[in-house]
Amino acid sequence: MIEVLAKLSRGPVFLAGEMLECVITFTNPLSASSTSASSEMLAWASAQIHCQFHASENRVALPPSDGSKHDVQAENETVFVPNRGERGQCILSTPPKILFCDLRLDPGESKSYSYCETLPVDGPPSFRGQSVKYVYKLTIGCQRVNSPIKLLRVPFRVLVLHGLKDYQFPQDEAVAPSNPFLEEEEGLKKDSRLADLATELLMVATSRRSLHLYNISNTRGKVGTFCIFKTVYKIGEDVIGTFNFSEGDIPCLQFSVSLQTEESIQEEFQRRRGQPVSFTVHARHQESCLHTAQSSFSLPIPLSSTPGFTTNIVSLKWRLHFEFVTSGESAGTCLVRGSQSEAVTWTGVEQMEVDTFSWDLPIKVLPTNPILASYVSQFSSTNSITI
Repeated sequence: MIEVLAKLSRGPVFLAGEMLECVITFTNPLSASSTSASSEMLAWASAQIHCQFHASENRVALPPSDGSKHDVQAENETVFVPNRGERGQCILSTPPKILFCDLRLDPGESKSYSYCETLPVDGPPSFRGQSVKYVYKLTIGCQRVNSPIKLLRVPFRVLVLHGLKDYQFPQDEAVAPSNPFLEEEEGLKKDSRLADLATELLMVATSRRSLHLYNISNTRGKVGTFCIFKTVYKIGEDVIGTFNFSEGDIPCLQFSVSLQTEESIQEEFQRRRGQPVSFTVHARHQESCLHTAQSSFSLPIPLSSTPGFTTNIVSLKWRLHFEFVTSGESAGTCLVRGSQSEAVTWTGVEQMEVDTFSWDLPIKVLPTNPILASYVSQFSSTNSITI
């Protein structure tokens, strides 16, 4: 028996273009007092990254797959096929890398190998929607002699930040900032600069503030105004907005604000023409606001959510969805006098004519630092199997 342990060194969340590093340890857990006959042998081990795509048959019409590409060897249990048994189709994969051949482990002995691979920048982000799913995994295959291959799958999350793909780092390393007391490998140095660049780009894009003022009105007249200071955010931030009802002609009884994603299938892949868009609510604020001059809300963007993106099959957009309940009467008639005595009690009316209307405000949501997103990831940095 051999235990295989895979650990992602920096956590389970990465930016496309970063280098993924995984330390894979093979251990013979038998005690050292066992006989030499208890030594274990592995013929080989290999690792590969792949992205699985799965679509709902009720919502997405995919073109028929090319049967000519079917690999007969893939049916053989002694051939390394990382996505064997997985749902959907493999749309992206890196070249497989061999970790070792003919490994012998004595009782109590263990050996570790480091797997490093740059994540492709042209792939989709990790996403689990109502219509489609994009799932990334690192698959490690191990085989004993004359035995089927055993697969250890390590799921991880990929965030995509547009603009990193076309960035060219300076060729003259002498002018680039560096620490002379640290010796870094070239790949790790570039990976560190890529993460720093992404953090800088995100900070610049989401720190710009300017007053956005919107008039809220319906067919009867003006209800109030809405103010927001930016429309570009990164996951983990709060969306903050304020209302001013003091200048409105129509009394607002209640409002609600929902932070939503809009998942739409590209027209050529829709199962039926004009099929509805899928919405997901991530946060919601509701408030009664009769005779309220000003109000505000704060909606957090979950770190576990997917930033907006577009592929050839699906598009994900973010928006604020507003719903207002207004009265058809003036504000002064919304209350009735309960007593004619000196102690006056005011109570609300039992029935009232109301109007409702909604409004959508598009916003842009970008990724965040992958280390920050790792803290709330549903994936574990460590995975293991026994073979």
